[in-house]
Amino acid sequence: MESIIARAKKIKVIVFDIDGVMTDGGLMIGDDGQEYKLFHAHDGLGMKMLNKTNVKMAIITGRTSNVVKIRAETNHIEHCYQGVEDKGVAFDDLIHQLDISAEEAAFMGDDIVDIPPMRKCGLAITVPTAQTPVKDYAHYVTSYQAGKGAVREVCELIMKAQNTYETVTRRYFES
Repeated sequence: MESIIARAKKIKVIVFDIDGVMTDGGLMIGDDGQEYKLFHAHDGLGMKMLNKTNVKMAIITGRTSNVVKIRAETNHIEHCYQGVEDKGVAFDDLIHQLDISAEEAAFMGDDIVDIPPMRKCGLAITVPTAQTPVKDYAHYVTSYQAGKGAVREVCELIMKAQNTYETVTRRYFES
């Protein structure tokens, strides 16, 4: 765990995949063709807390959905790449825009399309239900399942490594 903490201390941006990371991977599509996704409130609060630190957040996803745009907006995620075929290229574009090194970025994915940015980043993260090859490239596998608190776990991991967790959460524990 020491090596994970050392990597997390350097993180300036965390990049999330959507399906299988922020959601459980299930796709709900109505008769009207509208796509629906189920997000967990714990993950949302984790992202809101992380927003109170100097760590930025981004999304890189292969699918395109208005639901993702709304989730990004409500959690103040400025960089949202949708409909991406090559996540490694999108990742390179993001770190170039932010003027940071790949080592200062974390990437959280669950399928083989996520491996290119996971191979490049400083902290590669996945979930317990990820495809086996993805786990081989991950530095950290969350305890919580995708769409059920895994994102929150990672937000807290980064905040604790960077000594911002107590400052951000103090108001919840004070009387």
